[in-house]
Amino acid sequence: MGSEIYFTRDHDLVRKSVRDFVNKEINPHVDAWEEAGMIPLHDLFRKMGELGFLGIRYDESDGGEGLDYWYETIVLEECARIHCGGVPMAISVQSCMATPALEEFGSDHIKQTYLKPALKGEKVAAIAVTEPDAGSDVAALKTTARRNGDHYLLNGSKTYITNGLQADFLTLLARTSDAPGYHSFSLFVVPTDIKGFAVSKKLDKLGMRSSDTAELYFDNMKIPMENLIGRENEGFIQQMKQFQHERFAVLPLSYIGVQETIKETIEYLRGRVVFGKPLISRQVLRHRLAHWLAEAETIQQLTYHIVRMKMAGQDVTREISMGKLLAGNLLNDVTTGCLQMFGGMGFMNEMRISRRFRDSRLISIGGGASEVMSEIIAKASGF
Repeated sequence: MGSEIYFTRDHDLVRKSVRDFVNKEINPHVDAWEEAGMIPLHDLFRKMGELGFLGIRYDESDGGEGLDYWYETIVLEECARIHCGGVPMAISVQSCMATPALEEFGSDHIKQTYLKPALKGEKVAAIAVTEPDAGSDVAALKTTARRNGDHYLLNGSKTYITNGLQADFLTLLARTSDAPGYHSFSLFVVPTDIKGFAVSKKLDKLGMRSSDTAELYFDNMKIPMENLIGRENEGFIQQMKQFQHERFAVLPLSYIGVQETIKETIEYLRGRVVFGKPLISRQVLRHRLAHWLAEAETIQQLTYHIVRMKMAGQDVTREISMGKLLAGNLLNDVTTGCLQMFGGMGFMNEMRISRRFRDSRLISIGGGASEVMSEIIAKASGF
C-alpha cells in the first residue's frame, strides 16, 4: 500500500508499541469481556494513558503527547486490530468523542480537572447527546439545563451512551434556552457523582457486546457554572465540530476491519474443500474479495487525504461524511458476504466472523446514520 510514503520510522515505532499492547493487554481478554458485557475501563485506560495512547494528538499541557493527526490515525488503525468492535469503540469515545470539545472550548479549570485525567486514563469519559426522541435530529433534544444562582439545574435523560455505566464524567449537550434555532443549547461537563444522576438501565445490544451502553437520567442535578464548556447557547455548534472527530475515528476502524475480515476469510477458504477443491479457488469468491479490498483501499486513501486536509487546517466535514457513508456500507457488505462464505460455521458465535457481522452493523447507524451523511454531502455539494 506504499505506507512508507506517509509514515516515518518514528510513526512505525508508535505503531509497534500500540500493536504490542493490543496483542498483550487486550486481545487475550476480549472473549471474557464480551461474555461479561463489560470492559474494565478504569484499568484498561490507566494502562493506555500511561503509554500516551489516549491523548496522542492533544497538547502536552493538557496531558497529551503533542503529536499530530498521523499518529492519531496510527493508534486508530491498530485499535482496529482488536478482536471485537466494542473495545475500540470505548477507546475512541474516550479519545475522539468526549474530549475534543474540552480541549478546543474548555476553560483551564475544565482542562485540568477533567481533560487531563481523561487523557491520563484516570477518569472514564462518555459523550451524552442522544435522547429517546432525539438521535440524528440533535436539535430535537429535550434535556434542559436552567440557570439557578451559581449553578445549572439539569433535568432529562440520555440514551445509547457508550461507557455510560463506568463514566466519571459526561460531555453533555442540553437545552439552555427555549428560543428557536441552534443557538439554544450548551455543552457541559457533568460529573456522575453529583446527586440526581442515575443509570436507568444497562442496554442489551445486538453487537458491541463488551462495550457497556446505558440509559441515563438526570433529576435536578446541580451543575456548577464553571462546568459550562465554552459559551452558553453555543453548544450545538461546538458539538457539530466534535462530531467530525467522532466520525473520523470510524474510518481507520472500518478499513482495517474490512482488511482483517477478508484476511480471516481467505484463510478459512483455503482450508475448506468443497466438491474436491478449496473454496478460495472459486473465481466468484476471489473476485468478490478483490472488489472489497479495492473499496477498502479507496476509503483508506480518502482517510489519508482527510489527514492532510486536517493538518492544513481545512474543513473536512464533506470528506469525513463521504468516508463514513462508504465505510458503513462496505462493512455491512463485507461482513455479510464473508459470513456467507463461512457457511454454517459463520453462524456459530464461536467464530469471529459472527462477532464482526454483529459489531459492524452499528457503523452505518451510530454517530450519524448513513442517510444523514448523504444529506450532509448533498448540502455541502450545493444541492
